[in-house]
Amino acid sequence: MRLIVIGGDAAGMSAASQARRLLKPGDLDITAFERGEYTSYSACGIPYWVGGHVGGPDELIARDPATHRANGIGVYTGHEVTGIDLKARTVTVRSSGPDRAESFDQLVYAAGATPVRPAWADTPAKGVYGVQTLGDAAALQEWLEPGRDTAVVIGAGYIGVEMAEALQRRGLRVTLVERSGQPMATVDQDMGALVADAIRGLGIELRTGVTVQGLETDGGRVSAVVTDDGVLPADVVVLGLGVRPNTALADDAGLPLGVTGAIATDLRQRVTGPDGIVDGVWAAGDCTQVTHLVSGRAMHIPLGTHANKQGRVAGINIGGGYATFPGVIGTAITKICDLEVARTGLSSKEAEAAGFRFVTATVESTNRAGYFPGAVPMTVKVIAEKDTGLLLGAQIVGRAEAAKRIDAFAVAVWNRMTVTEMTALDLGYAPPYAPVWDPILIAARKASDAL
Repeated sequence: MRLIVIGGDAAGMSAASQARRLLKPGDLDITAFERGEYTSYSACGIPYWVGGHVGGPDELIARDPATHRANGIGVYTGHEVTGIDLKARTVTVRSSGPDRAESFDQLVYAAGATPVRPAWADTPAKGVYGVQTLGDAAALQEWLEPGRDTAVVIGAGYIGVEMAEALQRRGLRVTLVERSGQPMATVDQDMGALVADAIRGLGIELRTGVTVQGLETDGGRVSAVVTDDGVLPADVVVLGLGVRPNTALADDAGLPLGVTGAIATDLRQRVTGPDGIVDGVWAAGDCTQVTHLVSGRAMHIPLGTHANKQGRVAGINIGGGYATFPGVIGTAITKICDLEVARTGLSSKEAEAAGFRFVTATVESTNRAGYFPGAVPMTVKVIAEKDTGLLLGAQIVGRAEAAKRIDAFAVAVWNRMTVTEMTALDLGYAPPYAPVWDPILIAARKASDAL
């Protein structure tokens, strides 16, 4: 049996590795095609490389092509799959030589996502960068030479905020532009206001409610960003406008797409559509849609954690085992300097869109006992269904040791706990780690009272 994997990062190589563990090379031949230079790397670590927290790209690579080959997986970098023929069971591969056809019995589509790049950003001028791959980050690093000291980051989501901080750490004057009224639109407005204060506290100029209209260039390089609120000088422009599923190849081949525009799969990661399962074709990672387990809605939530899990599930099933990926609850976490931001489940806006009747409760507490050295504030917000008390979601903004508390909320959301049940959780306590009433318990109790 021959397995071809399209995409050599988290999802694709997790699938290949799991299948290899279950089937010997004589039973399964695995070939993976990656159009870039790197395999199995952490794109999430790119802002920390740019900002100097990480020494270089090698530190972000979990397994290079040579390691995969030593494990019995044929990896070809610099090879782009340009076509899929489901009837002939072949893919067309382009590299430095003539295009060639490669046959498959099983196919894993793990092409990831592509950065959102508006028409105004489609310019040959130098100095405009996305940060989707290590190659993107390397090109940005080369551009940041002395004298180029003014940056505009467009989009204040996770990547945009992290890149703004990274460039500020590099000594650049940074302006962060966001079309909506707040940074980090995945948290509620009141929590986003705390994030905005932290961004401005770093010395980053934050412009919200501002729409980018175009770029100005000078001598073949970017010189300014034109907005509906004025012109912003820029030696470098970083696009942090999010990503969309990379499904053009799949769509051309006739693979069914879901309501989000990403590939729809069943619980085992088999590609599925109105006509049922597509035989021998699997998909995983940022190119797929997932089910949100609280709202029940199909969503596109590109995260490395999901990609690795989905790839693992696909590989186990290809290898003859049985595994499922049930869905997600929207857990995410990041930091802005020493401010930590986290969320899980539904925000208020998402809960309203899903048709829930709900209450919210917001509390301010500290990460440790108030008398213990290093105690710093945090804000915790809880969203609960009005009739049942079911925990729908939670958000945390705070300083040291704040954001990882979201994991307790995530477990509670996953297991469909009520906020009243949460008030009795037996959480760890000692003055260096938490107040006697942990902020999690205080927030759950306040939400329970609000019911």
